[in-house]
Amino acid sequence: MTGQRSDALRNYQRILAVAEDEIAESGASASLERVARLAGVGSGTVRRHFPTRQALLEAVFRERVQALCARAGELSDDGDSRAALLSWLADLVDYSVSARGFADTLAYEPPTEAASPASCGTALETAAATLLRHAQRDGAVKPDVTSHDLLTAAVGIALATEHHQTPARQAARLLAMFVEGLSPQGRPSTSPGRA
Repeated sequence: MTGQRSDALRNYQRILAVAEDEIAESGASASLERVARLAGVGSGTVRRHFPTRQALLEAVFRERVQALCARAGELSDDGDSRAALLSWLADLVDYSVSARGFADTLAYEPPTEAASPASCGTALETAAATLLRHAQRDGAVKPDVTSHDLLTAAVGIALATEHHQTPARQAARLLAMFVEGLSPQGRPSTSPGRA
């Protein structure tokens, strides 16, 4: 029995490593059959470990999502709640633009009550919610903005600029335009940047 578990773990790790490379090259539409072939396993083995394409995408990006969530936790103690929120949002957009397939992973997840609490989108919305609440409490962000709005904007910006000649520059420009809309009327806005 132990041998079977260690074989399953090796298969899982091999599939995940191959999937990371394939998604980096082909994006979220990477072929699961090619992942199986390159990992040296059958497609049934891939589906046992990752029953859906979304499950595989979630696994590939889980560590980065955890890092973004940890970053939100660090920033939540920042004295400037608006700068903290904008810094985290800029980090999210930067990563979404640079990691092919990541924005697609989040785009799979419209907000529903049935969403898995362990999903990438749910984890990021929860991380953003604390930063957003602080900024709203301080009057730095409009009260009707939701953490889902922020995630949707970041995903939209990343997807819209994915094939642009200079995606990072275009994404930063669009993020700055979005940030203008976050500001309560009469409050000067600041560009997103590092806290």
